[in-house]
Amino acid sequence: MQFYGRLWFKLRLAKVDAFAESPSLRERNGQWQSPVAHKSTMLGPCRFNFLSVEHDLPAQDGWNDAALAKLWIYNLHYFEDLNAEGAHGRTAWHVALLQRWVAENPLPSGNGWEPYPTSLRIVNWVKWAMAGNTMPPGCLQSLATQTRWLCKRLEVHLLGNHLFANAKALVFAGLYFEDAEARQWLSKGLDILARELPEQVLPDGGNFERSPMYHAIFLEDLLDLLNISCAFANQMPTTLVAQWRDASFRMLDWLQGMTHPDGQIALFNDAAFRIAATADDLATYAGRVLGTDAVLSGLRRRSAPCNDGCDLRLRQWADSGYIRLECADAVAILDVAPIGPDYLPGHAHADTLSFELSVFGQRVIVNGGTSRYGLGPERLRERQTLSHSTVEIDGQSSSEVWGGFRVARRAYPFDLTVSESPEVLSVACSHDGYKRLQGKPVHRRSWQFSPGHMEVADSVSGGGRPALARYILHPDVNVERVTADSFHLKLANGRHVLVNVGKGSGRLERAGFAPEFGKVLPTQCIAVDLQDGEAQVRMSWS
Repeated sequence: MQFYGRLWFKLRLAKVDAFAESPSLRERNGQWQSPVAHKSTMLGPCRFNFLSVEHDLPAQDGWNDAALAKLWIYNLHYFEDLNAEGAHGRTAWHVALLQRWVAENPLPSGNGWEPYPTSLRIVNWVKWAMAGNTMPPGCLQSLATQTRWLCKRLEVHLLGNHLFANAKALVFAGLYFEDAEARQWLSKGLDILARELPEQVLPDGGNFERSPMYHAIFLEDLLDLLNISCAFANQMPTTLVAQWRDASFRMLDWLQGMTHPDGQIALFNDAAFRIAATADDLATYAGRVLGTDAVLSGLRRRSAPCNDGCDLRLRQWADSGYIRLECADAVAILDVAPIGPDYLPGHAHADTLSFELSVFGQRVIVNGGTSRYGLGPERLRERQTLSHSTVEIDGQSSSEVWGGFRVARRAYPFDLTVSESPEVLSVACSHDGYKRLQGKPVHRRSWQFSPGHMEVADSVSGGGRPALARYILHPDVNVERVTADSFHLKLANGRHVLVNVGKGSGRLERAGFAPEFGKVLPTQCIAVDLQDGEAQVRMSWS
């Protein structure tokens, strides 16, 4: 489908009358709830902060400044600040910016007319109007023109979250306007959503791209769709709305499981903080849209009790491939997942069998995170195995990541075993990502989790090639080597973790941690060379 989609997208010439009138507005007959308010990105009438980079929008040519990162320019065209924190106090800025966009972005030239930023902008403009704001002159007509253009430029060649965002925009515009054309937008959007939802949301609630960040973005999209369906009651198929509600509950449960005690997501695959809403913010929004009692009841049904009333708890999301181990003072989140759908690995990292650990509410073991998109050595490094808390063999990555968003041969997990008792939780899994190397080595990792302790054991069979297990430390962790085989970790809250290397040879390495786009923090890593194909590390805290 992607192959034919690429041909369609490249060869089809979309023609839209930029001067055609907009449809009439649909009368609202239900309640619109305040959506998630993200952090403000507009610092002044012409100054913005995206991806930790501040820049002005100049009087001319600023909407497509080639000197700025493509993703920064995309954010400029999203108009997310219309609905951000404190937006009401910036209404005059927003009105002027809306008018500037219409005047300075003629159809169809520039970044702003690409389908993805067009989709997000349509939704944000409609949200702004739903909040009681009046569209300035020319903007309603522009909104209709943007939707007409999008309808002919759907990203069937990319699929995934891009196509879902396209469909969401068609639904928003199709409900906001009312005439035969708007009904066509609505119908097309709903058809895409009905097809894509079962594909992109796995039965256990995880998004099929296995990125907690994109999972949260998708969940907010679903809640936005439920919100506008309530505002325009009786315009949507009840069966589809029921599917959205069920998927929202499952996705909330999954996201909470992939969230550390600090309230932020685990950094598997492309993931960073401050891009998507947090699990708490989304649960609060779901409470407004679906009803607090319904949300709490739905989450309780999916929340398993502690094992026989003990201190330990194991949650497994078998379809997406993640496991959460938890006790009173520690949380470990394990990646035993495929890197993503085979036909859409663009946001995948070579992080198979990596894990993250929080102790006493603070992150200790982390993955490297994501600071940028596009091409370049830093983007490649952040996707490689060396930037994750797992095993690298012979300096190679477990999945062959390349380009900005491509993967060649990739790892597939197998032989997963899970067991639990009142005293210990045990997980073990193998993957075949290194079988392309001489000797066809296979990596197997096991985790033993109990109150006050965690033991990680790695074995590599076949090939006899050098292998290295990395344990990347959060930048707030102060590490000191005590003996040849032990390391003392002091956390920011003054608590302590002792790391003992039982098998293998340990040392400290420099590493990087990218919690946000545009931000890379220096940190350290405990690197353990496997000896005779084995390594064992025990972490203790009290």
